[in-house]
Amino acid sequence: MPILDFHTHAFPDGLAPKAIASLEAGIDWRAETDGTVADLLRHMDAQGVDQAVVANIATKPAQATPILNWCLQIASDRIIPFASVHPFSPTVSEELEAIIQAGIRGIKIHPMYQQFEADDPAVFPLYEAVRAAGLVVLAHAGYDIAFGPLSTAAPSRFARVLDAFPGLKLVLAHLGGWNAFEEFAQTLLGRDVYIDTALCMDYCPPEVLHRILKNHSQDRILFGTDSPWGKIADQIEYVRNFLISDTAREKIFSGNARALLSL
Repeated sequence: MPILDFHTHAFPDGLAPKAIASLEAGIDWRAETDGTVADLLRHMDAQGVDQAVVANIATKPAQATPILNWCLQIASDRIIPFASVHPFSPTVSEELEAIIQAGIRGIKIHPMYQQFEADDPAVFPLYEAVRAAGLVVLAHAGYDIAFGPLSTAAPSRFARVLDAFPGLKLVLAHLGGWNAFEEFAQTLLGRDVYIDTALCMDYCPPEVLHRILKNHSQDRILFGTDSPWGKIADQIEYVRNFLISDTAREKIFSGNARALLSL
């Protein structure tokens, strides 16, 4: 069964050691790869993963162009890079146009690292521009172990975004909201929004997972690991144990992602 991991991260070789060390500092979590694309590919090969989306986060406006340049360097038949823009960049329109012209299929945003509230009206021009361009937006949703109780990426905030921007190709990571699974179930379940399975196996209560699988469209669920922060093998097994049909499981592992990305 083909597998496309919709949620991974990697860094340029020269930056990877520092980036991993910085991200590991202060949290009880250790990376499974060394943060490079080469090591990600080694782990993919070991577990039979065919393709992966490598998502980047522009924590400062000035990072958008270097990130796009690196995306073009790593793009291949197996690596599908997502660029990023900072929502408050004064040149965000030009940056999005460059991403579109480069053939990049989507961007990643993270309300905590980029310091914005998901439903802040000041961010709405970005959502509108992305929707108009047909780009996919992969967004961190829910809480984040590095930021404690900060709720800037709460599922209820993204519900207001969807109200304002129907048709937005929005993917909410971590089953719609890490450690906010019940809030996702109450506010977004069954709506036209994609979710990925990254890093939920030890956190989403089984009864909530069952409700999500039963009531959210199985065409809107994507396999993801958040590598290097999750063991790929364990998360493949997690999805293989879902109480769904083989047809639905195949959609989650690759079919839905390939359709969304027009592969």
